[in-house]
Amino acid sequence: MQIITETDELEAAMNRLSRAEFVTVDTEFIRETTFWPELCLIQIADDEDVFLIDALAQEIDLSSFFGLMGDESVIKVFHAARQDLEIVYKMGELIPHPIFDTQIAAMVCGYGDSVSYDALVQKVTGKQLDKSSRFTDWRRRPLSEKQLNYAAADVTHLRDVYRELKQTLERTERTHWVAEEMDILTSPATYDIKPEDAWRRLKMRVRKPRELAVMQSVARWREEQARGRNVPRGRVLKDDAIYEIAQQQPQTQEALGRLRAVPKGWERSQHAQGLLDAVNAALAIADDELPKIERQRRSPEGAGAASELLKVLLRLIAEREGVAPKVLATTDEIEKIASMGEQADVQALSGWRRDVFGVEALRLLSGDVGLAFRDRKIAAIDL
Repeated sequence: MQIITETDELEAAMNRLSRAEFVTVDTEFIRETTFWPELCLIQIADDEDVFLIDALAQEIDLSSFFGLMGDESVIKVFHAARQDLEIVYKMGELIPHPIFDTQIAAMVCGYGDSVSYDALVQKVTGKQLDKSSRFTDWRRRPLSEKQLNYAAADVTHLRDVYRELKQTLERTERTHWVAEEMDILTSPATYDIKPEDAWRRLKMRVRKPRELAVMQSVARWREEQARGRNVPRGRVLKDDAIYEIAQQQPQTQEALGRLRAVPKGWERSQHAQGLLDAVNAALAIADDELPKIERQRRSPEGAGAASELLKVLLRLIAEREGVAPKVLATTDEIEKIASMGEQADVQALSGWRRDVFGVEALRLLSGDVGLAFRDRKIAAIDL
């Protein structure tokens, strides 16, 4: 295990790793008080060596690390890669490729939904990891020996997990199943969330077009503030405050101060006028240019029962194929298929998922397949 704090050391290590077939990668970061994750440590290993890169070291240049992340000849292996990829994309302006996410592969190989790294290591290698350093402050220096050992373990055992999962995928001829998911993970669209789309993150919904316009405008303002000030969205304005503002549509500081969800005195802060400008911009939109409210499609008669039957079929097929049900279809997709059938625009009805589950799901809805209880087990039967 080598700890790297100098640029020349990093360049030498990355040059060595560039000759490997694959490298295992993990990062340690802090995000509780910022919008953008603060990268503290990078762990990377090949078959022989483990390198711990101090991303907070004075004047270290990470360019050679980002160069390796973009090297098409080296597979980058992560577990639950999304946040790691987001960090590299933000700091290095590229998305690592090609990649292999062991959490996704594990779901295809029958290890359960979103299995944790330590649980997967135990299942594959039989080794129990010490995860007590998981929530330590990775910004503090020097890092303790316990922290360093924890960090190294995140990439050393990942080598064995990768090999086992890769062999299983090749044996079961499911490598292309995982490849489709990796394409999604490595798409810039996965990480490029535009401020004007920030309102889609909100779980609360409004009923009137004008309210939606205000919600969209204020959510965009909050997103831009959070990014620019590098603070969490909730530090700028809570979700429930956006919802109340969309309904009440305050145009003055006094009106803003009367809202229950807005902290007392916030209406006099330096940021209040920017929010009011966002509200007034939405109120200035002509009626015929307001955004449309997406009305929920009324489910056809019997859709509820069909959804329950599809869930049973999903469990049945997932058990038969030895995969996590979530890999084949989500609950939301099941409900859409139950309501819309072939017209449902869902992943479960395209690609390999259609072959494994989608075709049978549609046959169940059309009455060509039934479910029966035989030999104390649920079975699908042709009708």
